[in-house]
Formats: sequence, C-alpha cells, structure tokens
Amino acid sequence: MNRTTITQHHSIGSAQIQAMDKRFRTQFINSVVGYKGVHLVGTESNQGQRNLSIVSSVCHLGSNPPLLSLIIRPASVPRHTLQNIMDTGFYTLNHITQDTFKQAHQSSARYDANISEFEAVGLEHSYHSGFLAPFVSRSPLQIGMALEEVIHLKCNNTQMVIGRIQHVNVKESAIGDDGYIDIDQLGSLCVSGLDSYHSAQQIARLPYAKT
Repeated sequence: MNRTTITQHHSIGSAQIQAMDKRFRTQFINSVVGYKGVHLVGTESNQGQRNLSIVSSVCHLGSNPPLLSLIIRPASVPRHTLQNIMDTGFYTLNHITQDTFKQAHQSSARYDANISEFEAVGLEHSYHSGFLAPFVSRSPLQIGMALEEVIHLKCNNTQMVIGRIQHVNVKESAIGDDGYIDIDQLGSLCVSGLDSYHSAQQIARLPYAKT
C-alpha cells in the first residue's frame, strides 16, 4: 500500500507543544478535539448552598446501566462542584442554549463558596421529582445524576466523576419513536476550545452499519 504524505498540514510535534506559551497551549489542546458537548453542573452542599459550573467533558460510558462521566480539574483551587458531589452523592447536568450561554460561561469565574453561581449569573434553579440537586430552570434537557464513583487519574491529577442517570427532563415531542432525542429541536449548543460556542445542525441520520 502506498503511503501518501499530506503536505498541506502544518506538523506540530510534542516538543513544540510543550514549548508553547501556557495559555496558547491550553487553547490549542482544548480546540484540537473539535466540537464538544457543554453542560452546566448543578450541585448543592450539605449546608444548602447551591453551586453551578460549566463543563465540556461529559462522556457517555454506557446505556445499561446508564452512566456518564465528567472530568474535574486538579485541586489547585477549591473545587466546590466536586466537593458537593462527593458530600451529597447527587448532581445535575443541564444543556445550554443561545438564551443562556453567556450566563453559563460566566459561571466559570472563581466565585467564593458562599456565593451561588445561579444567583451571580442570573439563572434560576428548580427541583424535580424530589431530586436533591438543583436543575437549571431554562435548560431544555435536564439530567439528574447519582454518583457511582470518583477515579483519580494519576497522569494529570484530575478526577473522573462517574454517575448514573436517575432522571431526564425533556419535552416529549423531542423524543423520537426509536428513542433518539432531537437536539436540534431543543436548541442545545456545543463548544470548541474554552470559549467558542456553536449551534449544531443535523446533516443526516444513517442506518445501523452492517457488513
């Protein structure tokens, strides 16, 4: 088999990546994977203090049981979201839309533990089905999560939080006959890098691939 050299690409090696300015490297590596889902994580402390933070690392781990993971960065500063999840065992994941992405982005600021990001950024909270963690009221798709385990990743000192889906709040018309949730209809956004928000448009749905 012939090997084809792709000459139009600018090749950047590991040594060059390591030599990059810290802020440049952070944006570069966060952008390299392309579009990512973006969610607001809602938690509440044992003292009743609500917390809200934005993440772009939610990953589907399996459907039976229904598990999702997210990554919490190293504890160089207090991580209120992780502490609340570990203390209470519950949290929510909330989709972001064009109506809420600016407030959602602002939640990444380093607020003190005694300040609720819900109030600081102007997003209302709500509770559903007796679930202990707060949802974002204006989110078109809200997921209630129960903590399964937290895995420390030694390679970069982050924490992988694995949770089981307990509740999904979404309008019935967005759920297809085959169970597919129409994200376009909901207006959910995605993100690239750390601060570039995008609306997505479906190109096609393809049939199950068989040999």
